[in-house]
Amino acid sequence: MKKTIYAFVALVIALTPMQAQKSNKQAEVKPEGYKFTTVVSLPATPVKNQSATGTCWCFATTSFMESELLRLGKGEYDLSEMFVVRKTYENRIYDNYLRQGKGNLGEGSLSPSWIRVFNEDGLMPQEAYSGISYDSKTHNHRELQAYVDALTTVPVKMKRISQESDEVTDAVLDIYLGEIPESFTYKGQTYTPKSFATSLGLNMDDYVHITSFSHFPFYSEGVLEVPDNWEMNRFYNVPLDELIQIMDNSLNAGYTVNWDGDVSERGFSHANGVAINPDMTKIDISSMTDRARFENMSSDRSAGLSFDKPYPEIDVTQDIRQKGYEAFVTTDDHLMHVTGIVKDQNGTKYYITKNSWGTDRNPHGGYLNMSESFVRAKTIYIMVHRDAIPGEIKTKLGI
Repeated sequence: MKKTIYAFVALVIALTPMQAQKSNKQAEVKPEGYKFTTVVSLPATPVKNQSATGTCWCFATTSFMESELLRLGKGEYDLSEMFVVRKTYENRIYDNYLRQGKGNLGEGSLSPSWIRVFNEDGLMPQEAYSGISYDSKTHNHRELQAYVDALTTVPVKMKRISQESDEVTDAVLDIYLGEIPESFTYKGQTYTPKSFATSLGLNMDDYVHITSFSHFPFYSEGVLEVPDNWEMNRFYNVPLDELIQIMDNSLNAGYTVNWDGDVSERGFSHANGVAINPDMTKIDISSMTDRARFENMSSDRSAGLSFDKPYPEIDVTQDIRQKGYEAFVTTDDHLMHVTGIVKDQNGTKYYITKNSWGTDRNPHGGYLNMSESFVRAKTIYIMVHRDAIPGEIKTKLGI
């Protein structure tokens, strides 16, 4: 009899954890996810794919200008990024020579490079200059870049740029990107790159570049010390709160924003369509689950992250932002195009952001939402139309 009782008790003890586990499993609550409400969403052209190139700066700025044309009532344009990239290669190769081979020959650049090409060389539509003159359906500049790196050493060693050297460089760019025609036909009209740019009715003097760092005076202009600013362009400097005010005012007034910043952070997930700046001190670590997702990750910054709900985020001050820049934690990684504002279920503000990584790498058609905390911490600079800047800030800047 005792053996029977003991066996029954043992069976109950053995089954209890299983029953508890089953009950817990039944009681699990599915993550609520992100629930966004649109505040403002501005027109933009279809998402493109920069593919295996470091030309985000050109794709973002081109998208921005295409939205400007939409805003101005000029219709939808598909402008050629690779025309601008081609001309920028020519500019940076010469710059590298003048710097005795110590220039920046990489593919990265900033939006002022786009403006320079527009002003000096013009522009072309995508259908007239695709920039793919090699065996590929998508952009891939790995081989082109290798040739550029190799060929540019010769003039430096020779201490002169010969006509033959220029011809060799042009031939390589022609082979990979295609020859630039003297004229082309677009929608029944014949243009040169210069006359096509003029026909768009865009004035590059209307566009202002603004940053926010405390190592040079506010309401002045300074050179950003980032590698992609190889042309040593100057940027207006404002306090962080006013940078956000400019972005918000622009978007609410119908003007999109060209954005440059750091996307190497753990909270940036294009695949999940969000970029956040989580405050680890406010995340529930009773089970270590959430915090571990952010702190115990491999070199794959998104590994283990679910991004399945809004997290508490850091209150980013000017000082926090400056320390990130000076510690090289905030770096110049990527340009994107900001086209609107949304809020999540907690009232947190995010910026609707058009990326240039194609439409099939996330479930949001190539868009993502960057939280205000992320933007405050990780913005390098923005470009906006001067009319989108609040009047009192324009006065302080002397614009």
